[in-house]
Amino acid sequence: MHVQGLFGLIDPRALIDDDAELDEGVNVGPFAVIGPGVQIGKGTTIGPHSVIKGPTRIGVDNRIFQFASVGDDPQDLKYGGEETRLEIGDRNIVREFATLHRGTAQDAVATRIGDDNLFMAYIHVAHDCQIGNHVIMANAASLGGHVKIRDWAILGGFTIVHQFCHIGEHSFCAMGSAVSKDIPPYVMVNGNPARPCGINTEGLRRRSFDEEAIRQIKHGYKLLYKQQLKLDDALLQLEALAVESPALRAYVEFLQVSERSIVR
Repeated sequence: MHVQGLFGLIDPRALIDDDAELDEGVNVGPFAVIGPGVQIGKGTTIGPHSVIKGPTRIGVDNRIFQFASVGDDPQDLKYGGEETRLEIGDRNIVREFATLHRGTAQDAVATRIGDDNLFMAYIHVAHDCQIGNHVIMANAASLGGHVKIRDWAILGGFTIVHQFCHIGEHSFCAMGSAVSKDIPPYVMVNGNPARPCGINTEGLRRRSFDEEAIRQIKHGYKLLYKQQLKLDDALLQLEALAVESPALRAYVEFLQVSERSIVR
């Protein structure tokens, strides 16, 4: 039997710390554990047997399924119990057995996740990762610490990403990709180690990129990967083209901040 009240449906078998803050309309399933320092926004559902530890802030209308582990200590031997955070935005879906960890004092202090993301079963988001919006991580995809993923990127099942890598917007990692370098925007990769195999044309069309923008993006890809140019020389050409080609600016902005070099 559930308890109906200000906080929505709270199963009486759930364990909720007195210092946790649940907004109006939060639903909590049986045997869920919600610890101190946890803030949960209205309309969010916490599934049975899931564990939420703090400090963690979860926005509105999220769905966290059974057996997920959210906000636990980072898996980093340098972590010494200092107070760090996990920040999750709105309308995210976190499926069964997913693990999302807090940050570390050695980096951002917080792991941050944006809005409208889908984290399928058994995925792992390590400490200090920074994830944008509309990202999909398919089953068992795993991120090392300090990874940055921009909007609309897709990681296929069993993709693994080395710590400190940067994944560009609208990129696509095929199933089982092993990523150890940065992936520019729009680019598809596959294999171990991951290698570029074109641009994410279908994904761009689904997101209403017109054919001219896709043509420009393909031209940028050819400069990076088909013209046998050094990366610095390719960047110079992209910078010149991006003045009149908005779609190419994402390439330029990404390459200017890339620290691990890119998959090539």
